[in-house]
Amino acid sequence: MDLFAVHYAYDDRTEDRDAIRTAHIDYLDALVRQGALFAYGRYADELEPGALFIYRADDSDAVEAWVAGDPFVVDGLVPRHTVRAWPALGTWPQSLDESRA
Repeated sequence: MDLFAVHYAYDDRTEDRDAIRTAHIDYLDALVRQGALFAYGRYADELEPGALFIYRADDSDAVEAWVAGDPFVVDGLVPRHTVRAWPALGTWPQSLDESRA
């Protein structure tokens, strides 16, 4: 299993995202419970509206499938995203260390 960093670029339809945010978070939390998604969240700055996700998968096709099921993506609120293999180094929280074993 490898780690993948996924970047979402949001469009300007904040109200539309807010309307389905609960479904989006429920979907992501289900992926967390499955061990597929480790961390996610929108960027705190205003440089470019978007979010970062850290997935664990055998390949990028699996990650693309999870991204495709996200309600934000289904509703067209993420006009562009990138999926990149991320051979991360450093000290991980215990939950990440155990799941990478």
